[in-house]
Amino acid sequence: MTKRVLIVLTSHGDLGGVRGTGYYVPEAAHPWEVFRRAGFEVDVASVRGGEPPVDGFDDRDGVQVAFRAEYQVTRAVRDVGGGYDAVFYAGGHGTMWDFPGDPDVARLGREVYERGGVVAAVCHGPSALVGLTLSDGSHLVAGKRVAAFTNSEEKAAGVAEVVPFLLADALVERGARHEPAADFQPQVVVDGRLATGQNPASAIPLAERVVALLS
Repeated sequence: MTKRVLIVLTSHGDLGGVRGTGYYVPEAAHPWEVFRRAGFEVDVASVRGGEPPVDGFDDRDGVQVAFRAEYQVTRAVRDVGGGYDAVFYAGGHGTMWDFPGDPDVARLGREVYERGGVVAAVCHGPSALVGLTLSDGSHLVAGKRVAAFTNSEEKAAGVAEVVPFLLADALVERGARHEPAADFQPQVVVDGRLATGQNPASAIPLAERVVALLS
């Protein structure tokens, strides 16, 4: 059976009034390419649907160009059903505003995890895990090892005082064990069927770990 993966993108395009933001294109496009090469069926959705706002787009990168062309218009998460083997929450600062409180962002992850699938998230994508509880009310990340964009990286990006919360701290508050690497260095942490990556440099190795978990 062909494995099915859903990539979820933010629909939030305002970085606290400082500048525009959105989903970080290479954190979606490069994993998409990894999944396609593995023979997986890939769908893409965003929180509100339609054309998602973008950040970090490099028009010299053919994979990013192809991804944007393919998914210029996306389905809304509320319209996405189940049956996926993995959900991959792509990053970008926009996720910090609309991932944590969206019930369908959480629903998709809960359904995948509780049917034995893989939940993956990279950079700011783990903001989806902040509000992701299982059917018994427990936080998915409770007691699990995770990677996510660090406080130090947020400070280095100059927006630690702009984002609505610090992601690493929020995950720890929900019972996760945050395992940071040096700023902007690849870091992937796999704990059972939860796979997380720290930053943009972690996107491809994270996707490769998801492929291994599904294989």
